Amino acid sequence: MRMKLLCLLAFIGFVTACNGQSTKPVEVNDTKERTFKTIMVPDTLRKPEERALYIAKHYWDTFDFTDTAFVHLPEVMEPAFVTYLEILKYVPEDMASVSIKEMMDKTEIDSTMFSYLAELYEKYLYDLESPQRNESMFIYALEAILDAPVWNEVQKVRPAHLLELAVRNKVGEPATDFTYTLADGKERTLYQLGADRILLFFYDPDCHTCLETTDKLANSSLVKNAIQKNRLQILAVYPGEDLYAWKNHLSYIPNQWINAYDATGRIKNEEIYDLKASPTLYLLDKDKKVILKDATFEQIESLLQ
Repeated sequence: MRMKLLCLLAFIGFVTACNGQSTKPVEVNDTKERTFKTIMVPDTLRKPEERALYIAKHYWDTFDFTDTAFVHLPEVMEPAFVTYLEILKYVPEDMASVSIKEMMDKTEIDSTMFSYLAELYEKYLYDLESPQRNESMFIYALEAILDAPVWNEVQKVRPAHLLELAVRNKVGEPATDFTYTLADGKERTLYQLGADRILLFFYDPDCHTCLETTDKLANSSLVKNAIQKNRLQILAVYPGEDLYAWKNHLSYIPNQWINAYDATGRIKNEEIYDLKASPTLYLLDKDKKVILKDATFEQIESLLQ
């Protein structure tokens, strides 16, 4: 972690030395050159952590939030934005929250810039395919967006909904209990399960990625060994309504797993879990506290190893 921070700071120092520019000059219709200029870190700050804190606090000091031409220059803005998010990983969470709030406060001067940066936060911190995906930081961004007077109530509907989903079943907190139904019609609850770890596998029978993930889990020696030793229980749950498709898919789920569906419709209708994609995986500990949220197969294997 410290080595990654040193490399990141070295990169920022390099582009700062290059005339303070982090991107190549770009021309727009008014022919004015626009670059994102990085800040100069005082030489008195020697420790990497101190330099990261300084950059997080002052990263946007030289940026003109009234210049909406930047909205049309993703080749300038997005690399600068990603670098900012990378820096925030190396500062305490309370400082990251303050930095994001102060940054969004500066955008209130122009609604176009505010909306653009709000979109970037969602793109990089919420999208499942983003390497920068980070729920904690996304929560800070959503809170800053909702606190700002720039958007009206209608515009705030989506960020408010995303925040509501993000704070549910957070890592370290107890997972929401629910009732599931087995093929024989019997009902059980999540909290009735007893294992060192429980993998919630929310899936769709017609989802190709779900089939691939099922195969990976079923063929993983680490997963199979953990199940055999009762260190892991997999609860596969179909939250949809097409029982015909689910029943036709029964033979595809390994016998060692618990395969069920949500007869109540609560998981989907009340969104008690954020199922932004299929499949969605949550790893819980023996007390049903969330260890991993929106986990990948690789993360599951790494933790088991």
